[in-house]
Amino acid sequence: QVQMQESGGGSVQAGGSLRLSCTASGLTFDVYNMGWFRQAPGKEREGVSCIKWDNSLTYYADSVKGRFTISRDNAKNTLYLQMNNLKPEDTAMYICAAGGSCSGSWTGFADWGQGTQVTVSS
Repeated sequence: QVQMQESGGGSVQAGGSLRLSCTASGLTFDVYNMGWFRQAPGKEREGVSCIKWDNSLTYYADSVKGRFTISRDNAKNTLYLQMNNLKPEDTAMYICAAGGSCSGSWTGFADWGQGTQVTVSS
């Protein structure tokens, strides 16, 4: 049974930083592409960033380029998202996912965590 647990969310002021983590179990982590998605109230879920299984490629949504950095530690089965210069529009539930295509299509992600809330105040 695949389980993914996010942590690291919280409330920060605009310009602040947070580091999200996602620890996975029940899957061979180091062969899966991993991604971060977010969903704000009343909005559709959107892709934020993804990273290939071997760290050879990362991809970012335009809205977070230059501010967010995705990384992974395959030895720890853990995915990270460093978020700097946070803006109020970054407020959302952040969810990690496994197995999809690391490209702008954001498709194929089959396993999902429950999410961690990020709230950015102005």
